[in-house]
Amino acid sequence: MREKENKFSFESEISDEDIFEAMKNIPGYLDITPGDFKEVYQMAYRHAMSRIVHSVKAKDIMTTKVLSVKEDTPVEEIADLLAQNSISGVPVIEENGKVAGIISERDILSGIGVKNIKSIMGVISACLKNNGCLAISICGHKARDIMTSPAITVLEDTALSEIASIFTEKNINRVPVTDAEGHLLGIVSRADILRYLPVRDRP
Repeated sequence: MREKENKFSFESEISDEDIFEAMKNIPGYLDITPGDFKEVYQMAYRHAMSRIVHSVKAKDIMTTKVLSVKEDTPVEEIADLLAQNSISGVPVIEENGKVAGIISERDILSGIGVKNIKSIMGVISACLKNNGCLAISICGHKARDIMTSPAITVLEDTALSEIASIFTEKNINRVPVTDAEGHLLGIVSRADILRYLPVRDRP
């Protein structure tokens, strides 16, 4: 929704003077009014964006070098991995290479019983109020104990538009890309989608 609002805002900011100046830079005679020119531009822009979001596939924008963990990876190692790489989640992989689930900061916070906390200071505050570190409760746990499973995944040929819809409907920030058998091939995040779209269409 935010993308549509921003695109509309950009189009609305185009003045007749902008259109007139653009038309003057086109060689030859144009038998078209600035208003018509603006309407054609807006229609062409919407058509181009529609074509992009329906033709671009997961394989075109996914990150193939994916950090992942195994089902028996200790939670403390996962937390360190997320912190060291400034990421908020990783896929959990079975021994056969298939995606077993996904584990995120949200899963870790849920595992320690933290709710409605959106910042590190919120976690520190909760720890201070409880006279101790809340994370102690999951010390020794493995990825399989707190991961979200089954993971929401997409195939290589899933369209960008469908991935964006999944992010919105499921309220998630990343989705593993797998082959037909469920083996991990890559991952697509909200950032990957935003990097692909034109700057003016970003939220």
